[in-house]
Amino acid sequence: MSSNQNANALELRAEVMGHPSQLFVLFFTEMWERFSYYGMRAILVIFLTGVVTGDNPGWGWSSEDALHLLGIYASLVYLTPIIGGWLADNKIGYRLAVVIGALLMTMGHASMAVETPAFLYVGIALLIAGNGFFKPNMTAIISKMYDGHNEKKDGAYNIFYMGVNAGAFLGILLCGWVGERIGWSYGFGLAGIFMLMGMLQFYFAQSIFGNIGDKPEPKAISEVKETSDTEVVLNHYTMIDYALVAIFSLSAVVFIFTNYVPASISALVSFLLLLILRIPRYVKIERDRLMAFGIFCIFTIVFWAAFEQAAGSLPIYTRDFTDRFLEGDAATTFKVVDLLVTVIPLVIITYVLILLFKQTYSRIGLSNMILGFSFLIIWAIVFYKLYLDFQTTDTEVPVTWFAILNSLYIIIFAPLFTKWWDSKYNPPASVKYFLGLALLGIGFGFLAMGAWSVPSGAETAKLSMAWLVLAYLFHTLGELCLSPMGLSYLSKLIPTRMIAFMFGVYYLAIAIGNKLAHYIGGDIEKITAEYSLSTFFLIFTIVPIGLGIIALLCHPLLKRLMHGVH
Repeated sequence: MSSNQNANALELRAEVMGHPSQLFVLFFTEMWERFSYYGMRAILVIFLTGVVTGDNPGWGWSSEDALHLLGIYASLVYLTPIIGGWLADNKIGYRLAVVIGALLMTMGHASMAVETPAFLYVGIALLIAGNGFFKPNMTAIISKMYDGHNEKKDGAYNIFYMGVNAGAFLGILLCGWVGERIGWSYGFGLAGIFMLMGMLQFYFAQSIFGNIGDKPEPKAISEVKETSDTEVVLNHYTMIDYALVAIFSLSAVVFIFTNYVPASISALVSFLLLLILRIPRYVKIERDRLMAFGIFCIFTIVFWAAFEQAAGSLPIYTRDFTDRFLEGDAATTFKVVDLLVTVIPLVIITYVLILLFKQTYSRIGLSNMILGFSFLIIWAIVFYKLYLDFQTTDTEVPVTWFAILNSLYIIIFAPLFTKWWDSKYNPPASVKYFLGLALLGIGFGFLAMGAWSVPSGAETAKLSMAWLVLAYLFHTLGELCLSPMGLSYLSKLIPTRMIAFMFGVYYLAIAIGNKLAHYIGGDIEKITAEYSLSTFFLIFTIVPIGLGIIALLCHPLLKRLMHGVH
């Protein structure tokens, strides 16, 4: 056993909720990154499309232009991890990549807080670059930690996913409220403050990881050793491979920035050709598992193309077509619900924080102090928010409030799914992907049903908030079935020598899904005018459910291709 493997085994002790404390350092680091990401994203579209007058004016962009910018950002955020993953695998190591990424994203949020077009674009560019370093390498560190413990990976990634959504919950709640009620600049700035906190917390906790995620040694790169049951035959890139990568990259960038459809076709053809040429050159078990991974990527693209309407078309639907004004008893009831929804999850997250403190304070005291100070700020903002909210007799539910439902549901249901995945009743991959896609489609079905009475061409309506509550519930249940499992299956199917790079490829699939989401979502006004709002949501009902059925039918094929991976 190598020294690196030894370090992994020694550190894999059940200290917090049945998992090693290192997992929860990553949990909170990822939480602050997701706080900043989702907090900024929650207010970006409504800020860009908001009216240019009033106490807190927006920029008056059209929905199509705003979603085009969001599509560029969301796509590149998931494309750059391919580069960041390769650099971490081969040059700088996972931990340094995470620190660099967090620092770049802090600068990006600070730039956006200036609230001018030039600084907006500079900020988005920094966020894209920072995500490239940060995103693939957090998950790669977990994969390294759990080497040889595949039976614990599903549960570990579900816990990690709770951190993702705890950050999303707090970021949307607080950046959304601050942005809508106090000022957009303050909302963007708040995202930057907690990204900085996350970077410092991780930086001062690195000693707890031993040599996991260190800068790779040249010998380790050139003399690859595998712990899997596969024969190792390195598949070097040929000139044709590089040419296809170049064509794909150029075509993808053109499509991302211009929505030029022929460029998307060129990207798709070149990528398929690359797969056709490369996959047969691997040994059989690796080849089959990579094929299974490719099938999962197709399901992933469709899932995120529908799910990510939450960032684009759904805020517009919430603002323009949902009755958000409450008075009297209804307003009081909402305020009480909002108080419970805000405080209870924060208490749970704080409890996890205390558990981590008990196990690690003597080892990473400064990191824990920074983390604790971050939570004091969070609690202060929450108390201030609740104080102001209870000063009025009526209320208008913020547009961003509904987006926290996704994270809230995950905080509630993720422990149950973790228990399910860790039990003997853990279903196969095909069933998980079927459930994820089908539940997502049902959620959009509620929105289509609620909008059935809205006539073609309508620009506003007063639909019940209940449709959004139900939609977010089913979207979340679908997400829990599919999204964290994609990361877990990737870590099991992909050879160790290219794990971070293939995490980047997985995020490429999510990037394509994000671009399609906002490319189609940008047509919400056009589809509503020519057909109906219900028709728009029916598209996202039928397609995911249909593909989910196909996933279920693929069970025998996937079982054979995965060669015993469960």
